[in-house]
Amino acid sequence: MAPSGSRSVDCWRVLYWIPVLFISLIVAWSYYAYVAQLCIGKTGIVYLLVYHVLFIMFVWSYWQTIFTKSMNPLKEFHLSHSDKELLEREDRRESQQEILRRIAKDLPIYTRTMSGAIRYCDCCLLLKPDRCHHCSACDMCILKMDHHCPWVNNCVGFANYKFFMLFLAYSLLYCLFVTATDFQYFIQFWTNGLPDTQAKFHIMFLFFAASMFSVSLAFLFAYHCWLVCKNRSTLEAFRAPAFQHGPDKNAFSLGTSKNFRQVFGDEKKYWLLPIFSSLGDGCLFPTCLVNADPEQPSSPSGHNPSIKSAGESHQFPPKPLRESQSRLLSNGQSEGSEDRDTRGETTVTPHLRSLQNTANLSVLCALTKDVTCRYEVNVQL
Repeated sequence: MAPSGSRSVDCWRVLYWIPVLFISLIVAWSYYAYVAQLCIGKTGIVYLLVYHVLFIMFVWSYWQTIFTKSMNPLKEFHLSHSDKELLEREDRRESQQEILRRIAKDLPIYTRTMSGAIRYCDCCLLLKPDRCHHCSACDMCILKMDHHCPWVNNCVGFANYKFFMLFLAYSLLYCLFVTATDFQYFIQFWTNGLPDTQAKFHIMFLFFAASMFSVSLAFLFAYHCWLVCKNRSTLEAFRAPAFQHGPDKNAFSLGTSKNFRQVFGDEKKYWLLPIFSSLGDGCLFPTCLVNADPEQPSSPSGHNPSIKSAGESHQFPPKPLRESQSRLLSNGQSEGSEDRDTRGETTVTPHLRSLQNTANLSVLCALTKDVTCRYEVNVQL
């Protein structure tokens, strides 16, 4: 027999689907009102064709946003059995943080709590990857968590953020199209130009519902477009992510183009389709920080100043990055390296010219992971 506590939790989870059911009923009624009451016998085939394209894309993206669950963090972020026992035996917070710092030293974790501590989830027993947060409604850690949306009964995060953006876009276009094509019949309703049937009430309420949803969706879609351009989540917009040196709201921003491709991917043919094409794995994110955390291994973007030697092996990530992801992570660094080389050349060249007749110049170029050049100059007078 199931305990009473689990039954109450199941009842609450059923109630979470009420907003989804409400939206589904509104969409089903709008289809009936527009197709059966407005279009048949009144509008041409073009209106019906455009309407059905928008309706299918709207429902498809909404379905994907609801039923695409968050990916679990990689196993490297979960504590081993021995580490869990060691952490449980320690009562002092300082000792627990020392253990967590030791474990996190080999992981690409750069964000901290506002107090500078390692971000650890007591419920999931894992070290939180960058931009990962625990959702109390879903009862799990969500990669690149944006927010928990009751209208889809799911967390919006790395796994379904593209679907959520397309859902907002297609629902907005759907409501605007219905409002625009229904407007003339709405005017006829108030001028008594429509026959006295039940269709005119469907037309009136359809116009009101579509126009009101259009206004709210327009503001929400514009806000999330701004977030995509800045490479921020809703949580990060309200509280900047904290690093070793302090909070930085622009730490993950790589420029508008790279920020957009991080969500929608490199292949343009998938941008408008509710098909997953985001870059990365949800645990590793390139940053624009020059010194994220000197105690951590070099980040995938290569912006950490502690560069490993060519012969040193990397424990993370365990599998090679995709070509599209590698280009995104390396483009910003190669541009920064060229700028540094140019500045270094302009500084050294005048000195070498003054000693050209008496100096013996030996240049050694060693290729490292981020394609930087090291120069050794031996001057013998």
